[in-house]
Amino acid sequence: MIEELDLLKKDWKKSESSFQQISESEIYKMIHKKSSSIVKWILIISVLEFIFLRGLDFLILFDADYTKKMEQIHLYDFEIILTVFNYVVLIVFIYLFYKNFKRINAASSTKKLMDDILNTRKIVKYYVWYNLFLVGVSSAIAVFSEIKYNPQLASMYESNKVILFLLSLGIVLVLFVVFWLFYKLLYGILIRRLHKNYTELKKIDF
Repeated sequence: MIEELDLLKKDWKKSESSFQQISESEIYKMIHKKSSSIVKWILIISVLEFIFLRGLDFLILFDADYTKKMEQIHLYDFEIILTVFNYVVLIVFIYLFYKNFKRINAASSTKKLMDDILNTRKIVKYYVWYNLFLVGVSSAIAVFSEIKYNPQLASMYESNKVILFLLSLGIVLVLFVVFWLFYKLLYGILIRRLHKNYTELKKIDF
């Protein structure tokens, strides 16, 4: 009787282990699918952002009034160089997002999926900080050139240096915060979801 009971216990433990494996397998598949969907949306949003915002850049650069304004404050050539450089960098980021999407789609293990999620989150953060850095630097240069080469602002700066400096700094900070909120809304939610998926995968892997 005792031997039969021991056998039943062993069978029950085997069955429990089987059910656990099935459960973990299902969880992995679900997280894999969700992660792939999130990275796909990151790719789609970055492409749409590139088309819309860089399309606006392209139109503005060839606007006669804008061109004249940029030439007056000695920024037209700088604007062209910065725009071309930005196009190249953003295309590289979009390519990296595409590669991450393909990798996550092809992930065949929990460890691999976790590594791909971490890599995606890291690249998205680099992408966001690159854009914010660009906004901050280009805004500061534009404000400085406007003050230096605009005769009215130049004369005002001579008599009200502190006020104009603080006003310029305020404009740059406002632009920075607006774009920070823009990217936080666009990518912050997706990044948090990826982190949640990573946390769930850690429970399975460890």
